[in-house]
Amino acid sequence: MAQVDDDGDVIQSALIVPLKVGEQVTGVLQVMSYRRNAFEPDQLQLLESLSLHIASAEQNARLYAQLQDELKARAAAQESLRIAAIAFESERGMFITDASKVILRVNRVFTEITGYSAQDAVGQTPKLLNSGQHDAAFFSAMWERINLSGAWQGEIWNRRKNGTVYPQSLSISSVKNDAGLTTHYVGAFTDITTYKAAEQQIETLAFSDQLTGLPNRMQLTVRMEQAIVANQQQRHQSGLLLVDLDHFKNVNDALGYDSGDTVLQSAARRLSGCVREGDTVARLSADEFVVLLTPLNPDLPQAIKQAETVANKILEALNQPYRSVHDEISCGASIGITLFGVAQENVAEILKRAELAMYAAKAAGRNTLRFFDPTMQALVSARLTLEAALREAIQNRQFELYYQPQLNDQGRITGVEALLRWRHPLRGPVSPAEFIPLAEETGLILPIGNWVLQTACRQLASWAGHSALAELTIAVNVSARQFQQADFVDQVLAQLQSTGANPHRLKLELTETMLVSQVNEVIAKMKAIKAHGVSFSLDDFGTGYSSLAYLKRLPLDQLKIDQGFVRDILTDPDDAAIARMVISLADSMGLTVIAEGVETEKQREMLASLGCHNYQGYLFSRPLPVRDLEALMERG
Repeated sequence: MAQVDDDGDVIQSALIVPLKVGEQVTGVLQVMSYRRNAFEPDQLQLLESLSLHIASAEQNARLYAQLQDELKARAAAQESLRIAAIAFESERGMFITDASKVILRVNRVFTEITGYSAQDAVGQTPKLLNSGQHDAAFFSAMWERINLSGAWQGEIWNRRKNGTVYPQSLSISSVKNDAGLTTHYVGAFTDITTYKAAEQQIETLAFSDQLTGLPNRMQLTVRMEQAIVANQQQRHQSGLLLVDLDHFKNVNDALGYDSGDTVLQSAARRLSGCVREGDTVARLSADEFVVLLTPLNPDLPQAIKQAETVANKILEALNQPYRSVHDEISCGASIGITLFGVAQENVAEILKRAELAMYAAKAAGRNTLRFFDPTMQALVSARLTLEAALREAIQNRQFELYYQPQLNDQGRITGVEALLRWRHPLRGPVSPAEFIPLAEETGLILPIGNWVLQTACRQLASWAGHSALAELTIAVNVSARQFQQADFVDQVLAQLQSTGANPHRLKLELTETMLVSQVNEVIAKMKAIKAHGVSFSLDDFGTGYSSLAYLKRLPLDQLKIDQGFVRDILTDPDDAAIARMVISLADSMGLTVIAEGVETEKQREMLASLGCHNYQGYLFSRPLPVRDLEALMERG
């Protein structure tokens, strides 16, 4: 601070000079007061110059402090830029655009994924990557989202420089300034081709049949549900065809599973060739296929005609022979058809109707088609009721064995066939033709068959002490499912041992169809049982698929002429020829032969003239309960 005298001279002034060590102000230098007239001119000039320098130093100190602050801010900004640069060169493809979406910069991964270099991309817009697989509405929704929330994330199909279309996982964020205006956009993406391929493979495994490549039951269900909704919205019809290959099991059994797979794959291709684009062909189970026809004409009669046309086309295609490695295979189909429209229905109901119609086609002789009829539903309900009653019958022992005599040509009863009878407590007698097939289908034939075998063995043991009955044999029918049990031999031997029955008096009747598959295993089981004295009869001979090549290997004792040939033996030359052939074959193989279903004396005489001398049928006796049979035998 300076003071001035009356003449205007500075009489005193204090000068403060900053003192620094390095860049830090550490103190001040105070210049002592002085009077202008106390100094010589050159001394005064020096003091004034010093005063100016001191003032300049004060200003420089302030400027220096500002510079330091600016340098610190610039260093922080450079560090942020360095971190951003590292982040920019990440494992994701990245690009930065200006507010007009013009690309300003891309990273290394961008080039690796897209094939576009920085020179290719900078100055372009992201439309450079457009695959053409998304419409304008897709991009409009994307940018609307970015404008509203500042970001968008999702999957998109883009195109590489070489033209390959591939899937990306993409995120786009907007960058705003202090005024809230968008200045840039930042995009980051990854190539998810591998992920999508794995996802597709998982979906294929979950929704496709591995053998044929067709949709499986799960995918069929989804498409049927979609068709149900579409029918209700658009008021049209859809059709469902259940296609079951006829006698396909025989292909597997006789020719092996490789040939069976060949047939299934060929059938799948033929079915696919019979339908329109948009229809669905699916594999439902082993030899069952489903064809979903949608949409069909809203007019029901027209829709029925459309479905029938496709079904006939399928029948024609599937009737063509299949070629396997060594054989030409014929395998037709039975088709059940049902339609569904605007009514509220579910997938299970529709499939059940088609299944009922398919069974009706099989009952009509196979290789044909049938439409669903509401009366079929009543049959299903009856079947379910019967199955429940059958289970109860097993538990409550409602079964009984009847015995039908078998006679030789001298009229002597040499044995009997054990026939199962069921007397329901409310319904009364239930026909074996009604419940035996159901027992086979449900597996209930296993406990039933074991009971029959046990009861027959007990009866043999009981008759052993009666002279009139001791020489009788009992023939027991064995189901294919029962014979295929791994422990069947042990079951038979265990029943013989536990009851004390004479194994030489027990005869097991097998059918031709059960002998077609696994011939060596069948022969081994038969020999193991036969070694204990049990004999075997081949039932219903001539109705199945016997091959003489393996028939002669079977340890059989008897052939049985089916009643279907005996019934018309007097009027049908073909039936008479078959009977003659069976008798001749049995004679050449050293087997006995017996005819079942003999109802008239003329039939017996005809059979005798052909060389058959053992009979069973109503001409001699109906099946009898054990007490009536014993009374008959006692009377002689």
